[in-house]
Amino acid sequence: MKIRVITTWNQKLFQEYAHRFELSFKRHWNFPLTVYNEDKDFFDLVPECKEFIERNKHRPHKDFLRDACRFSYKVYAYTHAVINDTESDFIMGIDADSVFYKPIDKVWIKENVWHSDRMLTYLGRGSQYSECGFLGFNMQHPETKNFARAMKEMYDKDKLFNLIEWHDSYIWDHVRKEFETKGVNNYNIGDGGNGHVQARSCLGPIYDHTKGTQRKIWGYSGENMTLGNKRGDYESR
Repeated sequence: MKIRVITTWNQKLFQEYAHRFELSFKRHWNFPLTVYNEDKDFFDLVPECKEFIERNKHRPHKDFLRDACRFSYKVYAYTHAVINDTESDFIMGIDADSVFYKPIDKVWIKENVWHSDRMLTYLGRGSQYSECGFLGFNMQHPETKNFARAMKEMYDKDKLFNLIEWHDSYIWDHVRKEFETKGVNNYNIGDGGNGHVQARSCLGPIYDHTKGTQRKIWGYSGENMTLGNKRGDYESR
């Protein structure tokens, strides 16, 4: 089983928090890592992203729920990886504001976040949009590349602006549900509750998603410690 991890950041975000991702990942995980660096030839690799931003940067937004351009980098990076990958069996997309505490192997992956008959692994939060700091793409599933193409088309053709929210989590959910209506099965590893669902999932003891301004400053999530997940010291290990 060939496993690959993908993420995206730029140099500003690397200095602020993604350096924790890089350092802790190298110390605890042994899977190949692909970083889509938004400052280094990203638009050459994925020109459609630049076209989307240029086409829509004029759109006003009051908060992240409609900040389509901000989150388009991640969508274009992930769909590019999935569409073009010809070797991996499972791709994990993990947000750059994550800190890794514990090693895992292929056995753990198979037992916790991968199923041969499920296209996508995601962290569901019931009626709220999913937590998309983690996404698992089953590259052995016949619909995975079609799913990535459909997701990309939401941006290439500006279809997302027909929806009530324009951020990536909402769009991932929208396209996933469309595939589910066609009979595609997906794997929800969330508990259906609101808030920091990743910390409450099987991923919580393995790595911490320090989402949100305050968690990024701290470098850890209070929820992880409250739940008894052991927090490692990435700087000294």
